[in-house]
Amino acid sequence: MSQKPNPNTVAAIIFDWAGTMVDYGSRAPATVFQRVFEQEGVPITAGQAREPMGMAKREHIATITQMPEVADRWIEKFGSPASDEDVDRMYHDFLPLQKSVLSDHSDMIPGAVETFRWCLENGIKVGSSTGYTHELMEVVSPLAAAAGYQPEVILCAEDAPQGRPAPWLIFECAKRLGVYPARRIVKVDDTIVGIEAGCNAGTWTVGVTRSGNLVGLSEAEFDALPESDQQQRLADASGAMFDAGADFVIESVKEIPELVDKINAQMATGALPDDTRFGVNVDDA
Repeated sequence: MSQKPNPNTVAAIIFDWAGTMVDYGSRAPATVFQRVFEQEGVPITAGQAREPMGMAKREHIATITQMPEVADRWIEKFGSPASDEDVDRMYHDFLPLQKSVLSDHSDMIPGAVETFRWCLENGIKVGSSTGYTHELMEVVSPLAAAAGYQPEVILCAEDAPQGRPAPWLIFECAKRLGVYPARRIVKVDDTIVGIEAGCNAGTWTVGVTRSGNLVGLSEAEFDALPESDQQQRLADASGAMFDAGADFVIESVKEIPELVDKINAQMATGALPDDTRFGVNVDDA
């Protein structure tokens, strides 16, 4: 008789893409959102471009148009709020612009490939979800595969009726990976809506700070900051992740092997992701 898998160990990890596994600082989408609104004559800040990060891209654009400051500037320029047709036009402009810059922003984040290999070596299935469309991922995923990263499942914005923070992409990924219950799954993401999606799905949720959207800097830009500024940015990002419901926060996915051991230890004591929000960085757990 074959031995049943231990129900109190991590069996799968679902990684986000930009800012988590590729594109240090999640630079590609943020810059293109700014370009699209600039073309409309309603420029937005980097912070406004990044705030809805993780949503499906059309929904992301629509959310920006509804931000009070952006909405006021839009009405000032056009005389009425942004319509669905306006959002559709900007989304139509966004896709080719995004596709044109993706190849320059698809480098693997340091430690990502090693973490992926560690997962496979330890019998942990790897899936992924993203706010990118399949058309955009046709650029990103071959570059990642050439670098050594090939998750078993790649789900995009159009693979579910609603994107993050809804849990549907996570449920679909779990189904395709063949892993349940949700406590055996870890969702790793650098966006607030990604953490919220993990919470809504009942998985363990892990926020990524240093390489992610909330810090929003390339590796070189971050390293050039004074240490006090680095620590403040990391603390601000960490606090936002915990406020969104993250169980753990890490600076980079290279910390995943250590974190999985901690999660397994927590589950061995009966802890569940839906009733235990630890509110600590992995190094302090």
